[in-house]
Amino acid sequence: MSAKLKIDLVIPIFNEVESITQTYQDVCAVIDSLPHDFRFIYVDDGSNDGTVDTLRKISVNDPRLTLLQLSRNFGHQAALTAGMDASQGDVMISMDGDGQHPPEMIPQMISLIQNGYDIIQTQRIENGGLSFKKITSNFFYWLINKISGTQVTQGAADFRGMNRDALHGLRSMKEYHRFLRGMISWMGYKSIILPYEEPKRIAGKSKYSLGKMLRLASDAIFSFSLAPLYIGLSAGLLFFILACAQLTYVLTLWLTNNTERVVPGWSSLMGILLIASGIIMILLGFIGVYVGYIFQEVKRRPVYLIKGKLPDDEK
Repeated sequence: MSAKLKIDLVIPIFNEVESITQTYQDVCAVIDSLPHDFRFIYVDDGSNDGTVDTLRKISVNDPRLTLLQLSRNFGHQAALTAGMDASQGDVMISMDGDGQHPPEMIPQMISLIQNGYDIIQTQRIENGGLSFKKITSNFFYWLINKISGTQVTQGAADFRGMNRDALHGLRSMKEYHRFLRGMISWMGYKSIILPYEEPKRIAGKSKYSLGKMLRLASDAIFSFSLAPLYIGLSAGLLFFILACAQLTYVLTLWLTNNTERVVPGWSSLMGILLIASGIIMILLGFIGVYVGYIFQEVKRRPVYLIKGKLPDDEK
């Protein structure tokens, strides 16, 4: 790999008008002193707050900036995918546009790739006490690592660097439901973990709502594990064993002429029926989710749609 590289910075954004200028300037302060050719690939994920207008103004004075406008809000993973698909450099570095991914780490990431690593995966180190987000995040990573064959680094962020080979490998994975952290771990390329302390957002609030986090967790679990199906299978097997034990007990009472102890009861009967029915419904629900995922995959709809691009749409 030559000393001078072509490096694409993929930055998905959604309603970041308050911070986009500052983050752009912070990145420029780092990369302008490096002996490489950089290109900004901003991917607007359906912003409606003036973010696009701000980037258009920046692009007038910086020909390195490319802007992809998605036709609507497809989600963070889809926006990242769009930027990665547009990358043509020797190295691709993805980072968020809210200032929580420190650009000061870019030189180290480039150096590690030059030293032979295919993927530089950053790991978010959170200080302070426990919070709802931190507790749920820790539980999610524990769960996905327990039930899937792919180990995902706890606290892994979508702030990472990849060489061309690793990026081409990721592009070959065409699934609709995308959990990029798991997909990248699954590939098995030579990688290294780079920890960092996450700074505060420059402005605004996180766009990752609870609903979006749950959807990402669902995509991860149902895309990388069959454990939910095995849960239903195990529960069914358990109740089959209990039913056999109950039948054996009743037959024993009949054979020993202790039929007076065989007293039917509504509580036990209804309890067994409700529990068994509940397990059946849960299992059917899991199967339904997998069938739904299969249905969405076989339609082969694109992960994202682009409605505009700078500078191409102004030529």
